[in-house]
Amino acid sequence: MLDRQEPTTVLIVEDHQVVADGLAMLLEDDPHIRVVGAVATGSDAVEMAALHQPDVILMDFRLPDQTGAEAATSIKANRPETAILFLSADDNEDAVLAAVKAGACGYLVKTEAAPKLLDAIHRAAAGEMLIPAWQLAKLLARKDPLDDEGLAANELTSRQKEVLELMAEGLGTKAIAERLQLQPSTAAWHVQSVLEKLDAHSKLEAVARATQRGIIER
Repeated sequence: MLDRQEPTTVLIVEDHQVVADGLAMLLEDDPHIRVVGAVATGSDAVEMAALHQPDVILMDFRLPDQTGAEAATSIKANRPETAILFLSADDNEDAVLAAVKAGACGYLVKTEAAPKLLDAIHRAAAGEMLIPAWQLAKLLARKDPLDDEGLAANELTSRQKEVLELMAEGLGTKAIAERLQLQPSTAAWHVQSVLEKLDAHSKLEAVARATQRGIIER
């Protein structure tokens, strides 16, 4: 049966022209992906994201005018539904954590094989988290220690705990709504409430913080 869904739209943010051209060629070979543009700076990324409203932004971390994390923060503030997937040569822990705090759903290095990148784009578009929560929880424990006023499990409602567990399974907001038989807007409200209580900027960071605090186990 033919897949009649609209292609996933992708904006490439990469300051090396040869790399950007190569990524565009790779992505356009996939009939389920449509590249809407390629830019070299964070400020252009913010502008193009507002103009084209892509499903996924493929973001480098080191850009000429700012970091990809700074650009991602601005983009997510205006368009939280856009998935931001980092693809960078810089894979140090500080960069990964900054990207996640900015709302990224995943962080890949440029040495990854093409099939893994394409799969990651499709998964990001579906709202999945691409960094294992347990791995990020360990990173948070080293780089961002808990304070003494951490959220306790009993501060979450039963519905928020259900939503958090589904977030931990990697489900996006639409899938959470379907699983819990909720309206998408209601599911989105519960997700946002969980993020606020956990002082997180993304579902990925929320699950990592919940894992770190022992609210959920993974």
